[in-house]
Amino acid sequence: MEKLIVSPAPHFHGGRTTQRIMLDVLIGLCPAMIASVVLFGVRAAVVILTCVAACVLSEYLSRRVMKRTQTVGDLSCVVTGVLLALNLPVTIHPLMAVFGSVAAIVVVKQMFGGIGQNFVNPALTARIILMNSFPAPMTHWTAPFAYSAGADAVTTATPLGMLQEGSEDLPGDLELFLGRTGGCLGETCALAILIGGAYLILRRVISPVIPLTYLGTAAVFSALLGRDPLFDLLSGGLMLGAFFMATDYTTSPVYWKARVLFAVGCGALTMLIREFGSLPEGVSYSIVLMNIMTPLLERAVKPRAFGKPRAGKAGDGHAS
Repeated sequence: MEKLIVSPAPHFHGGRTTQRIMLDVLIGLCPAMIASVVLFGVRAAVVILTCVAACVLSEYLSRRVMKRTQTVGDLSCVVTGVLLALNLPVTIHPLMAVFGSVAAIVVVKQMFGGIGQNFVNPALTARIILMNSFPAPMTHWTAPFAYSAGADAVTTATPLGMLQEGSEDLPGDLELFLGRTGGCLGETCALAILIGGAYLILRRVISPVIPLTYLGTAAVFSALLGRDPLFDLLSGGLMLGAFFMATDYTTSPVYWKARVLFAVGCGALTMLIREFGSLPEGVSYSIVLMNIMTPLLERAVKPRAFGKPRAGKAGDGHAS
C-alpha cells in the first residue's frame, strides 16, 4: 500500500532559483552597462566594479557577523551593486560609492533579515541617502563622449535639469533615445534599457504590468500637466526605474490589482515631483514611497479565500 504524502504548496518546482533569476537580471542590465561605458568611458566601468565589489564584500561580512548562512552566491548583492552604480554620476568619488553600497546591503537589506525581507529597494534607498549626504557630487554631470576629447571634466546638465531651468536648448528625442545627454550612468540610453527590459519580459522574469502601467501613467500625467510626455518618458531614470526597480520581487506587490495601483502611484508621484518638487527628478522617491505602501495595497485587494463567505453577507452562519 502506497503512503499518501501530504505537503504544502507549491507541489511542483518550476526549476528557477534565485541565482538564475538574478543572473537573468544581470544579463538584462548588460546593455545599460555597455552603453554607460561607451557614453562615459572607462571610469563608468570603475564605478560599476566598485559598487559590485563593495556590495559583495558587505553582504559576505554582514552575514558572517550576524552568523547567518551565506547568500553571496545568489547574486542578489551583485544586482544591487550594478543598479546602484547605474544610478550614480560617472564623476562620483569611489569612497562615496562604497558608502552607498554598504548602506544598501547592510542597513537596508541585511538589518531587515536579508533577501526577501527588506521593505524598500536597497539601491534606490542608497541613492537617496547619497543624494542627501553628498548633494553636490551626486548632481555633477559629465557630457557624453567627453573622454574622447581628453576632457573628462566637461560638465553639462541633465535634460530634466535643463527643463526646470527653462532652457530652450533641450535635446531632441533621438538624442534622449540614444543617451547623448548628461545623467546617471544607466539612465541616459533609453534604447539600452528597453532592450534589457524586453529580455526580462520575454524570459518571464518580470511582468509587463508594472513597467507599462508606470510609463503609461507618467505619460498621462505629463500631458495633463502641460509637459511633453515623450520627453518625460525618455528623460531621467523613468525607464530604468520602471523596468528594473519598480519590478523588484521583494518590494513590489504580488496581486495583479495591487501591481496596477502600485504602478499608477509610482507614475503619478514621479510626475508630481518633477513638476512641483525642488528636484527635477522623482523616480527614486516615488518608487520608495510606493514600496512602503505595498503591504497596504496587498491587504486592500487580497482575494477572498475559496469557500469563505463575504463579510456581512446574509446566511454566513451567524444567527439572525
